[in-house]
Amino acid sequence: MAEFDSAEHPHRRYNPLSGEWILVSPHRSKRPWQGQQEKTAAEERPTYDPTCYLCPGNTRANGSVNPAYEGTFVFDNDFAALMPDVPVGSMNVGGLLRAESESGVGRVICFSPRHDLTLPEMTPDEIRGVVDVWIQQYKELGDRPDINYVQIFENKGQAMGASNPHPHGQIWAQRTVPVEPAKETVQQAAYFAEHGRSLLSDYLEIETKEKTRVVVENEHFVVVVPFWAVWPYETLLVPRRHVQDITQLTDAEKDALADILRQLTIRYDNLFEISFPYSAGLHQRPTDGQAHESWHFHMHFFPPLLRSATVRKFMVGYEMLGNPQRDVTPEFAAERLRIQSDVHYKHVND
Repeated sequence: MAEFDSAEHPHRRYNPLSGEWILVSPHRSKRPWQGQQEKTAAEERPTYDPTCYLCPGNTRANGSVNPAYEGTFVFDNDFAALMPDVPVGSMNVGGLLRAESESGVGRVICFSPRHDLTLPEMTPDEIRGVVDVWIQQYKELGDRPDINYVQIFENKGQAMGASNPHPHGQIWAQRTVPVEPAKETVQQAAYFAEHGRSLLSDYLEIETKEKTRVVVENEHFVVVVPFWAVWPYETLLVPRRHVQDITQLTDAEKDALADILRQLTIRYDNLFEISFPYSAGLHQRPTDGQAHESWHFHMHFFPPLLRSATVRKFMVGYEMLGNPQRDVTPEFAAERLRIQSDVHYKHVND
């Protein structure tokens, strides 16, 4: 019988951050593709849109007027999914029908006053401004006694449900720890207890030796397509130094985070020469007053595009009923991203 080859044969890969498995079927990527593979027309947006409720000086839906901001701008979400003054209550019917009230805060972060820019087209200094706001907001909200987790994230593009093209992210800060960070808390704590080192420190040591899944790196951060990736061009951004949250970053590390965010998102845009959609977010220790030594701050990027600007991956069939599955191997995806230029496709001829 032939020797197992992970580039050719179906296999499962384990995600140590979640404790879950993914099915990888690399042979399926060789099947004929008869769908469309076309570029989309470049979206041209003005630097300022008088109808945009996120642009400087414009009026939002609740009647508030945005200041004439020149950098980043943060405000409480006018339609937040979480509210601070929720009465405490619960229900439990036979242990099967359970519910409990949840309180929290929702905020919006405008990355830039310019309506036409996204992270890959911003300068390193401008992105550093976003990083600084993330840090300030994590600390401010995390210091509140009613907040035990601060989830900072960005949905970029209509494909990921972004309701406004103006460059922005969100914060959902809440009383309980959400499902995904809760899984990572358990997994990282168990690994730390057994090995005395953070899970992601040891994982990064393997990845930086092998290099096959590394997309881009600098002195302080590494971006990889994780061994257990679910989405076609999913990436994981990890600091080389074990820090539990972004408030612990040095000035040099903050600059390096801004730099690597720009390098990664430029590669994303260059892959299909579009403004590449994704959901991305920061995962860091809960703000429940515990030390959480095992936590290792990182960022996840989950893009939906598979073969071209118009072909997306959907979770269907087996993936909804069994477990996630992918055809394109993480090693192949990393190579595709790695070879992209660090000059944005819009500026190649500048």
